[in-house]
Amino acid sequence: MLPRYYTVKGEGEHEIVIEKSRFIAHVSRAETEEEAQSFIQDIKKKHWDATHNCSAYLIGENDLIQKANDDGEPSGTAGVPILEVLKKRKLKDTVVVITRYFGGIKLGAGGLIRAYGKSTSEGLNATGIVERKLMRVMHTKVDYTWLGKLENELRSSIYTIKEIHYLDLVEIETFVEENQTDTFTNWMTELTNGQGNISLGDVLYLEEEMSL
Repeated sequence: MLPRYYTVKGEGEHEIVIEKSRFIAHVSRAETEEEAQSFIQDIKKKHWDATHNCSAYLIGENDLIQKANDDGEPSGTAGVPILEVLKKRKLKDTVVVITRYFGGIKLGAGGLIRAYGKSTSEGLNATGIVERKLMRVMHTKVDYTWLGKLENELRSSIYTIKEIHYLDLVEIETFVEENQTDTFTNWMTELTNGQGNISLGDVLYLEEEMSL
């Protein structure tokens, strides 16, 4: 599992018009090639009357699965420009379909490459980009008398509270980077005067939205 990587926030759609042609970017996260192909087919069904539904996707930790499809546009003028934008943004597990409704004005090879690239880039911006960081969930169980102090300390720290469980003892789940678990444990032990029960939990990805 990668310690961190970038991908799209979810599904999104964005339309631009270039020389009377409509370019509609459809963006989605896809963690398998089957998910990517399913998304592409759904868009093709939805826009069955479009002139073209060009697509590209990058799948896997090391981008092992890469596909680009021009769907009738001149070779290399649609699918590859979409894929190049995904690579330039260093995105993973992402699929993009650009639907084009021809407006009557031919753009030429260079114009098409620019149009598909621009549509992809704007579609990604509209959907949003997130950084996924691999984090360890740390569990801290303490008496309720410690809750106020610990919550205040955590919220003003580098750590992120995942969830608080109100049981016989209060249990605070906190996202901590793997190389910070010992530091976190020592810090919490000190804050609770050794009265906290601190243990390691699952390893999960924490998503943070990136500002563009």
